Amino acid sequence: MALPPGLPVRRASLRLLDAVLRRGETLEQAEGTALGDIRKAPDRALARAIAGETLRWLTDLDALIDSATKQRLPDDAKARMVLRLMLAQTLRLETPPHAVIATGLALLEGGPRRLAHGVFSALTRIEGDKQGAALPEMPTLPERVIARWGAERAAAIAPGLAFPPELDLALRDPAATATRAVQMGGVSLASGHVRLPRGAAVESLQGFKEGAWWVQDLAAQIPARLLGSGAGRSALDLCAAPGGKTMQLAAAGWKVTALDLSKRRLDLLKDNLKRTGLAASPVRADALTWEPKHRFDAILIDAPCTATGTCRRHPDVLHRIGTGQVAEMAELQRALTARAAEWLNPGGVLVYAVCSLEEEEGEEQAAWINAELGLAPAPIPPEELPAGLMPTPEGWLRTHPGMLAEQGGLDGFFVGRWVKS
Repeated sequence: MALPPGLPVRRASLRLLDAVLRRGETLEQAEGTALGDIRKAPDRALARAIAGETLRWLTDLDALIDSATKQRLPDDAKARMVLRLMLAQTLRLETPPHAVIATGLALLEGGPRRLAHGVFSALTRIEGDKQGAALPEMPTLPERVIARWGAERAAAIAPGLAFPPELDLALRDPAATATRAVQMGGVSLASGHVRLPRGAAVESLQGFKEGAWWVQDLAAQIPARLLGSGAGRSALDLCAAPGGKTMQLAAAGWKVTALDLSKRRLDLLKDNLKRTGLAASPVRADALTWEPKHRFDAILIDAPCTATGTCRRHPDVLHRIGTGQVAEMAELQRALTARAAEWLNPGGVLVYAVCSLEEEEGEEQAAWINAELGLAPAPIPPEELPAGLMPTPEGWLRTHPGMLAEQGGLDGFFVGRWVKS
């Protein structure tokens, strides 16, 4: 009997989902094994999209499944996992029901096919004026995330998670912003930034080959902007790869040392520098043991973190990250920041940033820097930020995916700035 078309892609999606929910892997980590037998780029993209939308709407998909079963299926039951994928395809990706049923039930060979078919049919059946089940306008966040962030903050973040993000570009030449936006059919939310509709093939876009821009979320562009023009002064980009902030600093005239521990990621940074024609000095080393040959006029720490602020593009973080990982990252962040503070010249500027929504990695770290490192706060004024964003009363910046939602949103970041006396 011939296998239904598209079944390998759905199997790959199921493997991705299983890797995240049962083994705690990131989607990126899981791709090597899960997508190993999927060769065509569109098929790989579809497998990622199915798993990603399932994770984005997981709480609401589970609520629908539970509403149609007399006895609750265990969280890790294969029937629940497959139903999640089937409903995500129908309700979010608009896959025809016959294709969803054929590939979904084939995933349950030797399992409860009749149960899955019955639940799916009950939820998607349209009878007269009665429509099938629907998802809410925005995702419901997992209970453990709401417990960490608070109901009010979670509700503010949720609107930014309903769709995958659009494509943000950082321009090598900010003076070309208006021209680039028109030429590429995009919009700009700040000087040196262009936003394009999602789904664009990056390498085919105008300006890619000549290195006129690189992909970088709007929020991720802000920390380097806060160091201003370099005018040949020295800067250290700590944990630099894959290089977006390094390229920003180099384009702004800084003499950049780009430090990172990962060879693979540092190779990406080198490739990006080559494509853009920007100059920096990549260094592969562990920042906890590395000793610089000189001090720096500016240090940018985009610290390792839980990356919960990237949940609109990486919805797996909503289901993987717990208090243990937050505490572990916070300890590492303090160790890195304490070392970096020693490497600043007098009058040098330190910018600390994390793409995390956790206060332990952001606000609490900034308060610790104020109290322990002998650095003077350098508050961020509104005029240094993209329109629509405001600093906190302390002069820090806190963004989350629900901000600028009408313009497509942005990642969650915490950013603070200090000066060494």
